[in-house]
Amino acid sequence: MQILRVSELTANIKALVETGFGIIWVEGEVSNLRCPASGHLYFTLKDESSQIRAVMFRQNAAAAGFRIEDGHVLVCRGHLTVYTPRGDCQLIVEAVEPRGIGALQIAFEQLKSRLAAEGLFDEDHKRPLPLMPSKVGVITSSTGAAVRDILTVMKRRFPACSVLVAPVRVQGNEAAAEICEALSLLNTRDDIDVIIIARGGGSLEDLQPFNDESLARAVHGSKIPVVSAVGHEIDFTITDFVADLRAPTPSAAAELVVPDRRELADFVKTTLSRIAFLHRSCCRELHRRVATSRERLGDPRGKINDLRIYLDDRTYRLSTGVRRVIDNGRVKTVSSAGSCRRLSPLNAVREYRKTVDYLRSKVILHGGYLRGRVRARVERATAVLETMSSASVLARGYSITRRLPDEALITGAEELEAGNDVSVELGRGAFHAKVIQIIQGVSHGGRKI
Repeated sequence: MQILRVSELTANIKALVETGFGIIWVEGEVSNLRCPASGHLYFTLKDESSQIRAVMFRQNAAAAGFRIEDGHVLVCRGHLTVYTPRGDCQLIVEAVEPRGIGALQIAFEQLKSRLAAEGLFDEDHKRPLPLMPSKVGVITSSTGAAVRDILTVMKRRFPACSVLVAPVRVQGNEAAAEICEALSLLNTRDDIDVIIIARGGGSLEDLQPFNDESLARAVHGSKIPVVSAVGHEIDFTITDFVADLRAPTPSAAAELVVPDRRELADFVKTTLSRIAFLHRSCCRELHRRVATSRERLGDPRGKINDLRIYLDDRTYRLSTGVRRVIDNGRVKTVSSAGSCRRLSPLNAVREYRKTVDYLRSKVILHGGYLRGRVRARVERATAVLETMSSASVLARGYSITRRLPDEALITGAEELEAGNDVSVELGRGAFHAKVIQIIQGVSHGGRKI
């Protein structure tokens, strides 16, 4: 009987699974989706009764064309293998196709939701189109019916507007990049008032360049207003949502961009008629007001004579009042001059000056007395300080003794031992000495205590 190790068993199972199944197609619902920093996708495919682990490597996930999410029902193409460290059977997915809704539609809805969340579709960003553009840039195929329809409609409605066509491919993998480049080129010109991005109808695959994220961001960043005219009225693309205005068809875009010259002519004619009518009405009203005012005013000469009499009376009363005020002021001035002489401040100044001189002499005398007292106190304090200073004490025959080498101050013989080195500071100079003998019980003057 052969006994296998676990690793040998899982290796044999892996070989049997990989050679026994080959490429298979599996349908199931995605759950437990994980996407680590490596970019690989790890998820579980399940149905009503079973489940299996699945792995989709980064390059295959990028080629799917849409973002896989939990809950998607997918048809997966791949091969079976066994992950030997855990002994798990798992499906290595190489390609996926959504069941029911197509991959392009899923990618469209996911991109639409993401750009809407970023605010690229907000109405606040939409700009109004100019009323009468002088030049329109058209980004479309040079051989398609869209450019012919636009040129025909614009020539019929407003031939004064010129058109600059930027020919691009409107289908295929390179179309989105060409449209972005043309849009960037038109934005560098100063004579373009509005841009039309157009193409005829087609399937979702045909319109895929207009669902490109880079094109959507280029339209959002355009400094010139952009009109999207892609497909038929029932067709919607990401460019339609980002553009400043969506037109159901290229012909409709031309009608929205330029006005109809006949309508403009009718508008001008109607406006001129209204201006003439208003002018005549205003003139009649002004004539009526002038006539009414003339009747109400009557002959102005009587009013002028009354005003002349009123003016003469006011002039006389004013001159009389002024003379009266001047006379009263003269009398008050004479009276005030006499009072000022009696109340002259010079008298008060002389009295104040005498008082100041008296106070100055008292301050000088009192200051001398205080200075003498302070000087005497300072001299007494100086004498006391000199008596208490260490230099005075040493000068009277005392000394300061310190033990060496720690410089400790010695106040009693018990702090020393025979053989200690000491330094002795005198009133004049100092010296080092060595202790030969300690004598206890001796006080000042050599008397025993």
